Amino acid sequence: MRVTLRSAILALGCAIALPAFAQSPALIVEKKTFDMPAYTTVAGGTIKNVKIGWQSAGTLNADKSNAILIAHFFSGTSHAFGKYAESDAAPGYWDAIIGPGKAVDTNKYFVISSDTLVNLNVKAPRVVTTGPASINPDTGKPYGMSFPVVSIKDFVNVQKALIESLGIKKLHAVMGPSMGALQAYEWAASYPDMVGRVVAAIGTPSADPFLIGWLDVWAEPVRLDPKWKGGDYYDSGPPIEGLKAALKAITLHANHWEWATKTFGTAPAEAGKDPAAAFDNKFKVQTTLDAVATTRALTSDANSLLYLVKANQLASADPSKIKVPTLIVYAPTDLVFYPPYVEQAAKTIGAETVPLTGPNGHLNGFTAITQAGEKISAFLGR
Repeated sequence: MRVTLRSAILALGCAIALPAFAQSPALIVEKKTFDMPAYTTVAGGTIKNVKIGWQSAGTLNADKSNAILIAHFFSGTSHAFGKYAESDAAPGYWDAIIGPGKAVDTNKYFVISSDTLVNLNVKAPRVVTTGPASINPDTGKPYGMSFPVVSIKDFVNVQKALIESLGIKKLHAVMGPSMGALQAYEWAASYPDMVGRVVAAIGTPSADPFLIGWLDVWAEPVRLDPKWKGGDYYDSGPPIEGLKAALKAITLHANHWEWATKTFGTAPAEAGKDPAAAFDNKFKVQTTLDAVATTRALTSDANSLLYLVKANQLASADPSKIKVPTLIVYAPTDLVFYPPYVEQAAKTIGAETVPLTGPNGHLNGFTAITQAGEKISAFLGR
């Protein structure tokens, strides 16, 4: 059950150390906060007192030309690498490829990763994000659904302000998995003079219609929960059942039938409780998904999930505008970003591609990312 839970939790953004690096000395990182007095969204909304969290590793060189930005996935955070303390159970989600002597070598590069606006993990102790759960300074109450609509480009614009605050005029590279890939493509399309190269993993430049529909399916359980109250639940209690159902759907969608077959088969959740004997008797895959969703719901915010869904639906980087060198890492069994769309983007951009194999579908971008390690290292070193 332990291995099963680890692989399933990865779908929702908890940091999992890959076995090959389990014995490596920990890279210790510090969570910092970036502040903006105000930000105007792409759609024209104003957000006051913007805060996002960020972390870094490595040393910025004299001409500030060795910075690499890591953009995170849908349910992720800035914690892409390292540990906050030696005693942490596991390092960041891409620690297998980021750190001293790894593919993204922090002995060579200054690596930065930041929380996005409307980050899902509002209740996590080290997440810093402005979003619908934040207090609106004009009312003294949480924004709820009055928070302005934000897009992937808004995430990028806030990252750009962070990067510029550090005196960095051009990033050596922008990298990221899934929603992080959406951001990396947006960087290259919108600010080509600030990006040296892109490494996009398990993602496409924009959301296709089928993905837009799937994202709506992710959000629907929250909207159907009576406790959601149109987003006005901060004084009465969150729509926890709807949030858990949404996170359960996201977990399964991000994985693959091969993972489910190999990990669980059709085993019952409890020995002696045959699912055919009683309606309440469940399969092991069901109870595992339930357990993961319940755990993740404790640190998540339902409105933030809805805003993230909207931001992903609005992803619209034009691949024909991406002229910087690009490496695309993808999973041929991905059920979230379909391979034909990835391959078409690669053709339009003229990008190199690296396929990942494994039973985890979309999540091969995490569990199998070391397969692309040598290609990523060589690509960054050119």
